[in-house]
Amino acid sequence: MPDEFIGNPAPLRLSDYEEAAASLGCSVAAVRAVARVESAGSGFLPDGRPKILFERHIFHKRTGGRDAASHPEISSPKRGGYQGGAREYDRLRAAMALDRAAALHAASWGKFQVMGFNHRACGHPDVESLIKAMVSGEPAQLAAFVAFLKTNSLDDDLVRCDWAGFARGYNGSAFAENAYDQKIAHAYGEYAGPMPTLQLGATGSHVRHLQILLRLVRTDASFGATTQAAVLAFQQRRKLFADGIVGPATWRALLS
Repeated sequence: MPDEFIGNPAPLRLSDYEEAAASLGCSVAAVRAVARVESAGSGFLPDGRPKILFERHIFHKRTGGRDAASHPEISSPKRGGYQGGAREYDRLRAAMALDRAAALHAASWGKFQVMGFNHRACGHPDVESLIKAMVSGEPAQLAAFVAFLKTNSLDDDLVRCDWAGFARGYNGSAFAENAYDQKIAHAYGEYAGPMPTLQLGATGSHVRHLQILLRLVRTDASFGATTQAAVLAFQQRRKLFADGIVGPATWRALLS
């Protein structure tokens, strides 16, 4: 019998990241940084199944703790018990034998490790629909991630590179315990590199990111007169040298 979790592990294309970043209004580097921290950048195991992490405390909560005495390894009020890699599916299947829906709700899935119980926020009417999407491939995993951010108003945190704000909303209030925000900041730095100096005539994704940070209505990725005027106004408000050129000092002020 075929494994219902075997899917298409083909990696995302650069154009997939670019479309998602444009939809969110953030940089490609920000999207890739989250994927790096959540799944080491890959949504699938070598055997073709989506990467998962089974959360026993979520299963415990969703089943009222009825299996805690007989199955403490998969039902406990305390998080933990992780096995990692393919062995997480052993835990998932053991939980599915007790309560399939609760088990699927209690696992995080794919490249961005979205929780099963967040299926509605990810644009899916039920958890079964979400899991089928997670299995189908990384494009669907990315789409669920984008939908989740928009539903929970976390897209703006990625736009502003507010890693603590993003971490709080995406990873929970205890995000600092494992330095989640610092990990994303580090990954972002590796993907983004030094922010380029932008001025009249520049084009590309960095210009679009600049325009979004400036709250321009038109974000066409082209540094024209309107963008230059907005940069000058911003520099004047922040008491920076107002030359209409976006260098390190202006980038720091924009991202703060």
